[in-house]
Amino acid sequence: MNPSKDRHPTRRRFLQTTATGLATASAIDWQVLSLAGAELSQDTRPAHREMRVTGVHAYALEESVAAGETIHFCVSATVPYRMSVCRLGLEVDDPRGDEVLHEFPIREPELQAIHPGSYVHVGGEPGEWGEAFSLECWLRPWNGMARAGLITRYDAPDACGVGLFQNELGGVSLYLGEGGGFQPERLFDGPDGRLEKGRWHHVMATRERRDVALYLDGGEVGAWKLPEGARVGAPAGVPLRLGAAGVSGRADDFLDGDLAMAVVYGRALPATAVRRRFEDRGLTPARGHDVAGCWTFSEERGARVADASRHRRHGTIINHATWMIGGPSFDAAVPRFDDYEPSRDAGRGHGLRLASDDLYDCGWRVTHSYRLPGTARSGLYVARLRFEWEGETHLQHVTFIVRRARRARPAPILVLAATNTWRAYSGTPFGRTSAGLKQVFGTGGTTNSPGDPPAFNFYRARAAGQGTYQVGLRMPWPAAGPYVLYGGPTDYSHLMRAERFAQVWLERAGYRFEVVTDLDLHRDPGRLGDHEVVLINGHSEYWSEPMYDGLDRYLGRGGNVICLSGNSLFWRVSFNEEGTVLECRKVDAPGDQLPASRRGECWHSQDGRRGGLLRECGSPGWRLIGLETLGWNNQGDPRQFGPYHVGRADHFLFREPEEVGVMEGEAIGQAPDGGLPRANGHEIDVRLSTLAALQEQPSPEGQAVPGDPEGMVRLANGVIPWKIGGAAFDYFFRPIKPANDQGGEMIYWERPEGGRVFNAGSIGSGWALHADPKFQALMRNVLHHFGVRRE
Repeated sequence: MNPSKDRHPTRRRFLQTTATGLATASAIDWQVLSLAGAELSQDTRPAHREMRVTGVHAYALEESVAAGETIHFCVSATVPYRMSVCRLGLEVDDPRGDEVLHEFPIREPELQAIHPGSYVHVGGEPGEWGEAFSLECWLRPWNGMARAGLITRYDAPDACGVGLFQNELGGVSLYLGEGGGFQPERLFDGPDGRLEKGRWHHVMATRERRDVALYLDGGEVGAWKLPEGARVGAPAGVPLRLGAAGVSGRADDFLDGDLAMAVVYGRALPATAVRRRFEDRGLTPARGHDVAGCWTFSEERGARVADASRHRRHGTIINHATWMIGGPSFDAAVPRFDDYEPSRDAGRGHGLRLASDDLYDCGWRVTHSYRLPGTARSGLYVARLRFEWEGETHLQHVTFIVRRARRARPAPILVLAATNTWRAYSGTPFGRTSAGLKQVFGTGGTTNSPGDPPAFNFYRARAAGQGTYQVGLRMPWPAAGPYVLYGGPTDYSHLMRAERFAQVWLERAGYRFEVVTDLDLHRDPGRLGDHEVVLINGHSEYWSEPMYDGLDRYLGRGGNVICLSGNSLFWRVSFNEEGTVLECRKVDAPGDQLPASRRGECWHSQDGRRGGLLRECGSPGWRLIGLETLGWNNQGDPRQFGPYHVGRADHFLFREPEEVGVMEGEAIGQAPDGGLPRANGHEIDVRLSTLAALQEQPSPEGQAVPGDPEGMVRLANGVIPWKIGGAAFDYFFRPIKPANDQGGEMIYWERPEGGRVFNAGSIGSGWALHADPKFQALMRNVLHHFGVRRE
């Protein structure tokens, strides 16, 4: 083959383009504006492609702080803005009733760039590669039609050294340069269209003096001759990168794919050795004194990637990436109901998933700090940013929680804010802010900002199609805003605003309470023991094992739980040690980011344990709160929300200490006129016996629906008109079509293991509590019997 023949001009430009040209190409794809000069961030990662997002975007370094502590905010803005710190008031949809604690002076625009894209930074090494060497890796592309570095010491346009690349024509390319400007005759292209999305490929390139060869999946796909007297190398300042290349000194050309067993050899492997490496499927590290670097990706957690060679050129993962996906030898279709354990699987291997839109920590510098008064009341707070955009006034909110002061007396009621769920749905951290007070966010977020900055969550895959297994906490969080809706016509919310209704009622009714986040409970599960009642509020869907175990111990010691939530204790999550990254590997239920064919990827990198449904990870929600999820309706249709029908009007909770005044079959949990808000929607929970009765298929082999635990009483039965729409599922999450209007069930449960539970079984229950005097009387009775008095 003639390396000087330009068969594909676009591919030739792939490595040849000047710095200006590459910046323009990036601008087309990302609307990136190079911000040469001022360093805008306190980001500690190596020089990295920058992306500028217009508008006002912000986050807090802390999800919660105690009264008397300081909260730190990071803001990026391309227009002037004014910021205040507020405790949300007693009018859910009227910011004029909020308590303003502090007003900052007007702030001029100050842009802070973001730096998406993950890769492994190994650092530099001597410029000469020698007259013989090989580059090897396993690649599973997610976007096989985009240029991306695999193993590179290459920095366009002036330090074009050595690089193994995926190219934009679905093939692989090798560049062997002298370390200066691009030389077309040094680019060697393999055949087009050979890379298949989702399939592992073995890639090997060899150089023996003038002889150059490229191999794919064990077979040679190209052979060339270097020019006479050719020198190959890279300047000492150019780092070795795995999964990226360099442009003007910054990491760029990020891989959307999985990488395994990356090796640099100090010799040219013969064809027979290449074949053996392919047949090994990435299980055996390269050995010998001529191995210049071997990165096996066997760590499966953390940021360090060890070099197994004697040179110990260890690497660092930039932008987190994703561990625990298995390697080329792994059959990920492990059985659903089995005792599979990755550590016992000798054929699993190791890989690292990289993405061009990986971003978990903006790395912005702090722009505002505020020390909360020691007397600040616990509750939901926001930093409110007001700015003009396109001739209209906009509000942007940064939500945070204030806990009680460290030496303050605990409140009788601890309200758990479902912040893990707020994170799970935060699909557009850099989304556009609407001019109106309220804004509808779907499962994937809202309209993204120009240039499509990273936009993924536990319901929205990555740009190249990778399922989302992790989200970062040091990112903007507009989905958690106080006026975010889920169903526009119904004025319904399931995130932060959904939790406001119960908290406002408690405050108006004179109950003393405090609020903590899911992360607070994860870090200190023992805090539950300070309180008479734990209130699980809103859409408390995502629970970690420490949270679960903490609630289990609390109940076992005689604690009391009120659950005004639906779809509760459903998915298992974990955090990294710093508490800055939330992980969830969703499989075997709607909303999954992981198909059953890759179920073997559902083990978490944070703790090495199985992920997915809590009930299939050994921590079923029903064991603590009595109910499990039935399904969900259409949150945008008012007709699909229903009340409860009272089934045990003679129960003491309806009669003591006050008469609720209901009869058998009477509706409760709706507005006094029978309209919205109604409690049943949009996700509802029922008893195990109800799920068993609705099941339409035999249980999977070896499986059965557990029986109802002892001591449970159904107080009322919710209404969901399934004929209008919605999605219902049996215990094994197979679709069913209920013939009746079965909605969420309201229960009272005196647990044989200890503790008492009142569970209303629906996300909408707090919404209805805010409006229904009879539901409020019932709740006062529950709190009374759980030992809580008004103050």
